[in-house]
Amino acid sequence: MGRATLLLLSVAVAGSVRLQPIDGARAAVDPLTAPPGAKAIVYLFTSTDCPISNRYAPEVRRLAQQYGPRGIVFRLVYPGRADSDAAIRTHLAEYLYRGVAEPFRDASLAFANLAGARITPEAVVIAQGRVVYRGRIDDRYADVGVDRTAATTHDLADALDAVVAGRAVPHPVTHAVGCYIADLAR
Repeated sequence: MGRATLLLLSVAVAGSVRLQPIDGARAAVDPLTAPPGAKAIVYLFTSTDCPISNRYAPEVRRLAQQYGPRGIVFRLVYPGRADSDAAIRTHLAEYLYRGVAEPFRDASLAFANLAGARITPEAVVIAQGRVVYRGRIDDRYADVGVDRTAATTHDLADALDAVVAGRAVPHPVTHAVGCYIADLAR
């Protein structure tokens, strides 16, 4: 999905897709609508059993703590039906996501498909009702089973810095490495 497709996504998604909160106590949300005062929303597609997603938990927490005070809201999206609500609650507690990122379910994969997300972990950043970034958190993983000791580029942070500064995201699409969302749909 190129930059032009990312910009047009807001028209395709507006009002047609809802994400269900894991707690079930709140109504489903429109993924393009940010809470009052938010500059952007980061949707991080994750799953309870993707090892690469789980290894990124400390980095996701760090990014949420760094950018939360700057108006960036973090939300976790559990795509498909593979993860039960109980498994998701355990995952949230085990990886210390409670209070850091709101958890949502995309059981039908409608949001994943419209946003072009194919991997866990993959980030989708929405600012002013449109997708401005989709891709990896950083380049720590070159491929499945091929990782670096440390990341050399920090793509999600670069995108968030641009959003906070009111600039265009320099690289709106990057290649994420992890577990395929299609495998989670079962």
